[in-house]
Amino acid sequence: MPDITLPGPGRPHVLIVAGGAERLAALDRDQVIDLYRTHGALLFRGFGADVDSFRHFAKRFCRTAVVNESPGRKPIDPAANIHTVDGGTGAFALHPELSREPWKPDAAFFACLSAPTRGGQTTICDGVALARELPEPVRAGLLHRRLLYIKPVWPSLLRYWLGTETPSDAQLAAPPPACPYQFRRFPDGTIVRFFSRPALHRPMFADAPAFGNFLLFARFNNNRPDHPVLDDGRPVPEAWLQAIKAVGDRLMVPVEWRNGDVLMLDNTRFLHGRTAITDPGERLIATYFGYVDFARPDPEEPADAIWRREDFAPPLPPDHPRLREQGMR
Repeated sequence: MPDITLPGPGRPHVLIVAGGAERLAALDRDQVIDLYRTHGALLFRGFGADVDSFRHFAKRFCRTAVVNESPGRKPIDPAANIHTVDGGTGAFALHPELSREPWKPDAAFFACLSAPTRGGQTTICDGVALARELPEPVRAGLLHRRLLYIKPVWPSLLRYWLGTETPSDAQLAAPPPACPYQFRRFPDGTIVRFFSRPALHRPMFADAPAFGNFLLFARFNNNRPDHPVLDDGRPVPEAWLQAIKAVGDRLMVPVEWRNGDVLMLDNTRFLHGRTAITDPGERLIATYFGYVDFARPDPEEPADAIWRREDFAPPLPPDHPRLREQGMR
């Protein structure tokens, strides 16, 4: 039987330690789901996870998965949507995975295949706690606002969602029900796609509001203070961003990786990031981003969303490195 330690001060995650030679496959699924729903972050230690056991474990809970098209992720088991983390060695600001898109996954799984001796910790933060600890003017300013994500389009994206690379104004104004975007054509002919979400949202299995979006990563990694913007089109005030980051930095906890560890996060509640990587050659973390089969889908998702019916690979922009690599073969 595993040893289970519930969250406590300075540790927002449940720690589940293997008893003897126990493996992930032996864990009680219902118990794991109950812990996940209640606490949102589970660290499994001592189970000796490898790629095969990690794949089977994630698929015990997820019906489908999404391909994270961020450049720099290398395939580990691409048929199962298992890849490395983003490339580079820099620190990452707190974010839920793929919160920049309307198909933000329910769950984020990470497996440590090779642990770093120093640096490169994954950091985690409970978005409910972050929202609760915000300075009151910032919390009040976000509470009833929405964030607007505006991005360009390209022909294959238009064809994928609208069925044509040259949509009419009527088609842009009334996209199919399965499409998660709205569209707008500017006077110069440029078309953009956009979607919005609450600045403070309700996680899938928690009643309190949570902070969980792309703001911190956009501002502190991508140097984009204007994406996403508030629902009136204005950037989120810099003072708010600095205050949110300060609270997140205070609340976040590093995961000191050990070989074979698996981290399971409720991606609708928890944010994650990382500290700077000292030696990229010794750190290997596998990822899987999926949609749990016990989900309470976001009511703002399209009904019967494609990512909940099948593994989902979003259309790639024409300058994406993956397409360039395929063109060279």
